[in-house]
Amino acid sequence: MNNFIKIFFIVHAALFFLPTSGYAKENNINKIESDIVESILVNEKEAIKFLKKVVAVNSGTMNFEGVRKVSDLFAGQFQQIGFKTEWVSATQYNRAGHLVASYGSKGPKILMIGHLDTVFASHGPFQTLTQVSPNRIKAPGITDMKGGDVIILEVLRALKKVALLEQFQIKVILMGDEENRGRPVSEAAKILIDAGAWADVAMGFEDGDGNPKTAVISRRGSSNWHLKTFGNAAHSSQIFQKEVGYGSIYEAARILQAFRIQLSSEEILTYNPGLIVGGTSAEIHSKSSAGKAFGKNNVVAKVTEVSGDIRAISPQQLKRAWTKMEEITANSLPGTRSEIVFDEGYPPMEASSGNKKLLALYSAVSMDHGFGKVIAVNPRNAGAADISFVAADVEMAIDGLGLMGKAGHTVNETADMTTFTQQSIRAAVLMSRLLEVYN
Repeated sequence: MNNFIKIFFIVHAALFFLPTSGYAKENNINKIESDIVESILVNEKEAIKFLKKVVAVNSGTMNFEGVRKVSDLFAGQFQQIGFKTEWVSATQYNRAGHLVASYGSKGPKILMIGHLDTVFASHGPFQTLTQVSPNRIKAPGITDMKGGDVIILEVLRALKKVALLEQFQIKVILMGDEENRGRPVSEAAKILIDAGAWADVAMGFEDGDGNPKTAVISRRGSSNWHLKTFGNAAHSSQIFQKEVGYGSIYEAARILQAFRIQLSSEEILTYNPGLIVGGTSAEIHSKSSAGKAFGKNNVVAKVTEVSGDIRAISPQQLKRAWTKMEEITANSLPGTRSEIVFDEGYPPMEASSGNKKLLALYSAVSMDHGFGKVIAVNPRNAGAADISFVAADVEMAIDGLGLMGKAGHTVNETADMTTFTQQSIRAAVLMSRLLEVYN
């Protein structure tokens, strides 16, 4: 047990000797919340042991066997605390599937969201856990997001221990393709969309911006765009002549520069060209995120392809950006033509009044239990996530409740284990206080 937890345990143990009513009045903490804290602290060692077990299993999105194995490990844990579990196959859109765990038939409807897959493929270099220091563990997917998944378990285990679980209707969805969503997205995310229509409150256990002083109540949506430009193949000495024109590469350069300049006034909006190929022949393969091209210095480029993404804070901002990008694309240079297409992606999560209310409640929990104030993360610092598919349908939504750390999606992904118990306590107590909101 690390020093932070030892101190925290001693403090809470001492508080048990204070009169419950006086303690609650002074600190906004009642006996139930103290019992929640004790339950989480007592089980901390076993929870971290289980976390190490699940990060040892590779579950890169396309490693279907690994995703299913991690699902089975979690299913066993959920079943131990009385949840019904179901494996939902996703082979129809070439993904492994998803784990759904359900409990209860009365009380507020709480949706808890995580994911089983990671960005680390089974053949990649990052496969093992390293104890970097007493409080830091480097492992694939430990913060994004197997740590968050284990925190979900600890929250529910604590609520079960203090006899509060029966007062909720709970649905946990651990997606199997969050890091590489199946297509079409509307089909791949249907299980989430349907759950959002059912739930009152959605809680996401991603790691947000990795800072325990923040939580996520708004996220930018993310979608992809694909640009193709066409020119007239000819000897390079004839470029800019009326019969030849400017070629596809100059046309692509014109469009990208115009995107940069004309969309710059949209606050928080980003639009990134991630891959470009051009020449006499050129092609991007979307499934492998690779491209190939052939051309010569003395030949005017016939075709250029560019793929990129766009991130917007609201559906309205995204629509404005798409419209402007289409207008820019249509205004082609002489001797060229262009086309741009957008795909469906992650919707934005707006900072609704309900989300702000839930953040205020979460921050109050954090302060009452000695962890300090929590503020909303800058949406520029948190990427798209599964909660975005449900946020518009629920009364309140919050994300970034998971295990914190740094360097996610890299071979240096490292968890700050001092946040494991803190995050578990904050989320569990938050749920207990939601009963006051809905009663």
